[in-house]
Amino acid sequence: MEGDCLSCMKYLMFVFNFLIFLGGTCLLGVGIWVMVDPTGFREIIAANPLLLTGVYILLAMGGLLFLLGFLGCCGAVRENKCLLLFFFLFILIIFLAELSAAILAFIFRENLTREFFTKELTKHYQGSNDTDVFSATWNSVMITFGCCGVNGPEDFKLASVFRLLSLDSEEVPEACCQREPQARDGVLLSREDCLLGQSQFINKQGCYSVILNAFETYVYLAGALAIGVLAIEKAFWETTWKRAWHLISSQYMLKSREGRHLAQSHHW
Repeated sequence: MEGDCLSCMKYLMFVFNFLIFLGGTCLLGVGIWVMVDPTGFREIIAANPLLLTGVYILLAMGGLLFLLGFLGCCGAVRENKCLLLFFFLFILIIFLAELSAAILAFIFRENLTREFFTKELTKHYQGSNDTDVFSATWNSVMITFGCCGVNGPEDFKLASVFRLLSLDSEEVPEACCQREPQARDGVLLSREDCLLGQSQFINKQGCYSVILNAFETYVYLAGALAIGVLAIEKAFWETTWKRAWHLISSQYMLKSREGRHLAQSHHW
């Protein structure tokens, strides 16, 4: 019964780690493709500091997950305690990093509030000015997530710099405009109507809610995966050590009995 339980946990650990390995491979593949793509996508990424940083984070996370999954798979199949120990430490480090990020987010929550981002947007946003890092970053976020402003399109009524630069001729920036869902190059549905404030051509949802929902989903999935792997790893180690201790104890008792029998035979 104990052997069946150990075998089941062994294969379960292998499946978990193989999924982690595949995820890391996919992230590495996407990151490498973006960096070496011959069509010029690399130049587009390099022009935006936020996107370039995102690619490096993608490569780092992909490499970490690739190594983590490889160590876990090898350790589970070969029942190698050294590899499993490295795997356990990697998982523990990731778990502690997530915990630290959550604590830091709580400590600096005043700088992560909706009001803070709204204040920064209305004060510094310059519209389609790609030379300004702050504005270019916001444009990338709004286009990527299909959102507009922090709370919605109404934020740009208070954006003083944006209103000044657009000469009050634009109600929202171009990044807020809806795009053709099937178009690969992000063609706008109607640029003129969107900039004039026609609501049916504007993304109505604020970026704060969209990003927060995406972040919460990621945290829950990552936390559940980390806890699940740690639980399986703990059970696997406990069972392995119990079996090893039982084997050592049995061998010790057997040798003790043989020693006593040998001593008695010499005595006789």
